[in-house]
Amino acid sequence: MNSFERVTRKDIEFFQALMPGRVLISEDALFDYTHDEMTEYGYYSPEAVLQAESAEEICKALKYCNERRIPVTPRGSGTGLCGGCVPLFGGVVLSTQRMKKVLEVDVKNMTATVEPGVLLLEFPKALEGTGLFYPPDPGEKTATMGGNAMTNAGGMRAVRFGVTRDYILGMKVALADGSLLSLGVKTVKTSSGYSLIDLMIGSEGTLGFLTELTVKLIPEPKYNLSVLMPFDDLDKCINAVPEILSCGCEPTAVEFMEREVIACAEEYLGKQFPDTSAEAYLLVRLDGMSETALEQSLGTLTDTALALGAKDVLLADTDERKESIWSARGAFLEAIKGSTTSMDECDVVVPRNAIADFARRLAAISGASQLRIRSFGHAGDGNLHIYVCRDRTGEEEWKTRLSEVMGQLYLAASELHGQVSGEHGIGHAKKGFLRESLGERQLELMRGIKAVFDPNGIMNPGKVV
Repeated sequence: MNSFERVTRKDIEFFQALMPGRVLISEDALFDYTHDEMTEYGYYSPEAVLQAESAEEICKALKYCNERRIPVTPRGSGTGLCGGCVPLFGGVVLSTQRMKKVLEVDVKNMTATVEPGVLLLEFPKALEGTGLFYPPDPGEKTATMGGNAMTNAGGMRAVRFGVTRDYILGMKVALADGSLLSLGVKTVKTSSGYSLIDLMIGSEGTLGFLTELTVKLIPEPKYNLSVLMPFDDLDKCINAVPEILSCGCEPTAVEFMEREVIACAEEYLGKQFPDTSAEAYLLVRLDGMSETALEQSLGTLTDTALALGAKDVLLADTDERKESIWSARGAFLEAIKGSTTSMDECDVVVPRNAIADFARRLAAISGASQLRIRSFGHAGDGNLHIYVCRDRTGEEEWKTRLSEVMGQLYLAASELHGQVSGEHGIGHAKKGFLRESLGERQLELMRGIKAVFDPNGIMNPGKVV
């Protein structure tokens, strides 16, 4: 493990001269930067928070910290779920919260260039009137686009449009030594040497610091509708997914949920879900450029779903109906979190044809553990979100049972040829499971890559590898 230096008064003076009025050092100001959304993974305080406003400031801060061997933790909105943006070794948190400019929307090339602190929920405003949109749709809309790139965030539209990686054409990245790399271009294809940009995407800030991002845009579908399909049991529900994906309706999103999770969301939101008569549900969104195309897709989807055992096909074709369904879906995480004293999260992804097998194993694990486990997820791409709830379980018993359950969940995913994380990343909380999944040789190669980019190990130390 690298040895790091503590931040001194002289260091603070340098940072204050570099970023006047934007260096936080008081205990109260630092607290918000000690954790992400999963506080169960612990609190780690930085010695200072630097609120950068430019790539130049970031480069100078990194160069200084690298020479002094001060650890640097990159941070956007802090909405992660695996401890990826918390300062395990103190040092400084380098924040992009002030870097919120949309630098360019290039309609002819169908691209946009943004600073890393632009929020996902704010970006669509810059595209209004262009007829273009940015497909990646992670559930946390207050996350930054830079954070999404550094975790390769997915979301509900991934089944049709892909994940964040599929829309990144270029980026500017500050390295630990303070140099600035320009990676990628606006071209739609390239075959020009090693793809360093793909190494950066999903690296969680362990290789470099993102200062600018150029993304691909596509024509925005003009029409959409949502369909809710209740099933008598989870097996029927999950087994219907491959057929729905191959029936020709081209769904944008295919989400699955169980009645217990819906009940949590109803209580959390104080709103009724359109249907609570079934054990499990599929929620499908269809997008199209014409109403005629949507009608054809809807007919195909309806026939397929009913033939596969859906009790009904409930159409949400007005804004009010759509909101009633999707607001509940968007509240699942917070609803589950609010229903228990503590919880841990598993973000595995398995091949689509293995979802039903994994769901059955999950049910068996839940029954044997005597812990309440709630799950939902992206049935269309095999990414499941599983939450193990502590409720009233005692501290020592909780630690023992939780360790056993998480090990069993990740083992089940591995045996079904899946991976540790579909979209939330590794951070520091899931490092052990990544090691078990990938093996030492792959991790050795990853550590070698990190050593090339960050020989002093100051970039987000303790994360991923």
